[in-house]
Amino acid sequence: MASFKIGRVQEDILRELTAIMREELKDPRLTPALTIVRAELSGDMGHCKVYISSLNGVDDAKTACGVLKSAGGFIRAELFNRLKLRKSPQLHFIADDSIEYAADISEKLNSLGLTGGNDADSAVQPE
Repeated sequence: MASFKIGRVQEDILRELTAIMREELKDPRLTPALTIVRAELSGDMGHCKVYISSLNGVDDAKTACGVLKSAGGFIRAELFNRLKLRKSPQLHFIADDSIEYAADISEKLNSLGLTGGNDADSAVQPE
């Protein structure tokens, strides 16, 4: 039962953090290429690891993590007000390179001519 609540709160935190980054934070170092990949909430809901990735590379994600860490108090207060939690979790922002890695793999597949799509023209017809 508790894991269901933690999973639901993780999704809520992910949704609200995305909205806060897009609407409330006006720092120019937060580019539109940033994405919150996932949020991992601890069992006691006291700590939350937030993984940030960027299309511009891991250096951009590290810069964004520093900006978000400095705005951590404001973000925690906004989460507390929006989610109506008993206590707001301590946020730990971690730079992640998963989007850059996926874009690199996609580029390599495209250069080989493997798009991964289900095109009817490219499918092998049985004889």
